[in-house]
Amino acid sequence: MNTIFYVEHDAVHHSGFVFDVPEGHDCWLLVITKTAAQFWVDGELKEYPPHHAVLYAPHQKIYYRACAEQYVNDWIRLHSDEPYITESRLPRGKPFPLDDPEYCHKLFQLLVEEHSFKKDYQEASMDFLLRTLFNKLLESCVLENIGPQHYPLMKLRTAIHNNPGHPWTVAAMAKTMSISPGYLQLIYKKCFGVSCMDDVIHSRIRLAKEYLRHYLYSVAEIADRCGYRNVEHFCRQFKQITGVSPKRFKQQSVNVLTDRANLDQ
Repeated sequence: MNTIFYVEHDAVHHSGFVFDVPEGHDCWLLVITKTAAQFWVDGELKEYPPHHAVLYAPHQKIYYRACAEQYVNDWIRLHSDEPYITESRLPRGKPFPLDDPEYCHKLFQLLVEEHSFKKDYQEASMDFLLRTLFNKLLESCVLENIGPQHYPLMKLRTAIHNNPGHPWTVAAMAKTMSISPGYLQLIYKKCFGVSCMDDVIHSRIRLAKEYLRHYLYSVAEIADRCGYRNVEHFCRQFKQITGVSPKRFKQQSVNVLTDRANLDQ
């Protein structure tokens, strides 16, 4: 069971802000930075860039401070006897960079909302949100060498997956990040294991499958909705990736639904 004492997102502190609790709290404290800050780690004060998380166990020394004109963070203070927190492999008192800070920030926003309003399923909802948050933190803490372009790349990839029908080009994507097209292709593949245009293509085909399974659009309409200006090109890429034509894929999907309906009778 978790008992949240306080949770806050986008907490703004002035340049002289210092948080110093030598004996620590009698509960857990999780801090996620949105600006640079200094933390007491291994007997010395170290500066960390934005988008770091640090988990403090009960009675662990806590010391961090602003190192710029403004310090902004998300934080939560809670008691917990849940193993996903008490037995977590996350480092204690040592900041680590976040893989996807926007995702974690959204979870904090939801936690604040759930904590602020008493609802029928509040306890269960907050537990699920905390479990998801700690899973995201675990994903982050095993990563190494998160470079300065990592967060713009994450933002770009999210945009691609959310809107695959957009007329994406390498040149236009590179321009949004103020880097060369060649460098974008290099770091994108290094970060995600796939080229940016292959990511666009696979996102388009994934969307096309959804349309073919559940909508009555024609193949030409689906091609247009997925960002293709040439139906033949769409059909060719679809078959290259799925092994079947769009029409054949749709027929297979209809057959599967028919078989399921017959089994349910």
